[in-house]
Amino acid sequence: MRLLDRYVLRSWVMIFGLTAIGFPVVSIMINMTDNLERLLDRGLKLPEIVESYMYALPENIFLVMPAAVLFATVFTIGNLGRHSELTAAKAGGWSFHRLALPIYLAAIGAAGLSFVVGELAPEATSKQLELQKAKVAKPRTARYNFVFRADQGWVYTIRSLDVQHRMLRQLVFERQGKGPDYPNLAITADSATYNDTLRTWQLWNGTSRRLLENGTQVTYRFASARLRALSQEPVDLLAEPKAPEEMRYRELTRYIEALQRSGNDTSKIEVDRALKIALPATCLVIALFGAPLAITSPRQGTAIGIAISLGTTVVFLSFIQLSKAVGVTGVVNPVAAAWAPNAIFLAAAVWLISRVRS
Repeated sequence: MRLLDRYVLRSWVMIFGLTAIGFPVVSIMINMTDNLERLLDRGLKLPEIVESYMYALPENIFLVMPAAVLFATVFTIGNLGRHSELTAAKAGGWSFHRLALPIYLAAIGAAGLSFVVGELAPEATSKQLELQKAKVAKPRTARYNFVFRADQGWVYTIRSLDVQHRMLRQLVFERQGKGPDYPNLAITADSATYNDTLRTWQLWNGTSRRLLENGTQVTYRFASARLRALSQEPVDLLAEPKAPEEMRYRELTRYIEALQRSGNDTSKIEVDRALKIALPATCLVIALFGAPLAITSPRQGTAIGIAISLGTTVVFLSFIQLSKAVGVTGVVNPVAAAWAPNAIFLAAAVWLISRVRS
């Protein structure tokens, strides 16, 4: 990496870091101030309130990441233009596209970081609500006397779950049949242990009963067995019902598949899942868009840079909301709807780049 590359990259990273952290912190402080009295009434102390809002950072950072990339790109390129550094670089044989290459590479890194932060956000937000006593804290290592509804009509009744020792005790598995080829099943077992290597449960000392339509029952006992439907990991069995926005990408995929098998419309949730990838990808698209846009008026000052960044952010967020509304209707494929804003801004970026004097 050459000296000029390091100079451009250092300037970009500094602005990106300040924006990606600064905007969420300001937003959180405003929210905390607005809700301070209500949280104090719940019996929380000030240090506990501050700690709870620390868990709000991932969600806020995830939402502001594309805007942070845009601000960093616009101000980095804008400063180079205002100080005649663009002209000096071109005189030294550097084209605009070569000069902006470190920014594009940094934007790819920001996209990956955005996805990681987005995956951390649901759990962090849940922890925030628990600390603020807006949500009952869920068990972390054990659960007792509960029913778990799985895919394909299976219902698990479990006396105890020990996540630390990967064990279930006193189990009943029931499945509602749909005909001779898919009969009613009832399986009981004394215990089950989870094999982390094979990623499967082993049932111990149980009985399997197949209930046929004519009223007959076929029963056999087993010392050990595996139930294909019991595919959940121990931590999955701890899970309480979640809203789609509280799920990670993998959880959301499993949830969508379960709903589709049940014949439900999943358009809205498919849009939400696609946005978990589309929003991080926006970091690169917005950098490609912002770099040539920043040199359209390079000597107009900081106010123009702020106006360009804020205006573009508002327009992009409006496109996101519009695409979600269209995707939910089912008129447009949900994935296509989620990626439509990126496609529009990418087309605009290509047009702007083609007009840049390199």
